[in-house]
Amino acid sequence: MKKTQKVFTIDNLKEKIKQAKALILTDYSGLDVGKINELRFGIKKAGGEFEVIKNSLLHLASKEAQIPIEKEQLQGPTAALWIYEDDLAPLQELNKFMKANELPKIKFGFWDKELISIERIKELANLPGLEELKAKLVGLLKAPIFALAFNLKGNLNSLVYLLKARKEKMEGGDN
Repeated sequence: MKKTQKVFTIDNLKEKIKQAKALILTDYSGLDVGKINELRFGIKKAGGEFEVIKNSLLHLASKEAQIPIEKEQLQGPTAALWIYEDDLAPLQELNKFMKANELPKIKFGFWDKELISIERIKELANLPGLEELKAKLVGLLKAPIFALAFNLKGNLNSLVYLLKARKEKMEGGDN
């Protein structure tokens, strides 16, 4: 890689680090190109980005972006999951892929520029997605209205049955 390409790549990585809501670093060794592309496509559909990164360039970019990633943490092949929104769908897609293939392995990650543990990453991956949470909220908001309508309808039904019984009794001549 030429020096100008390295400088461009470092600047690009630095901007991604600054813009990203979360950055999850993984060890992708054992995955073939087809599987990596499958994962990349799934994450892109979910709103994230997954890319293979050279450790030395990531280390330099992280220093410039003022997020400390030590060289010792960047051992072996590294791929990054970039999440730019609050939605956890890209992380959930990675988690789903990891469960199916047992790869890649999570090294560590950052959420809002703060280092988070592998356990915390797994907890976040198992949370419901933004769309699912919105659907649950709508359901919770609608429940009291439906309950009120059901109860009001029940009282009206009782009144109708009472009036019908009274009418039948009067028509039968049992005044």
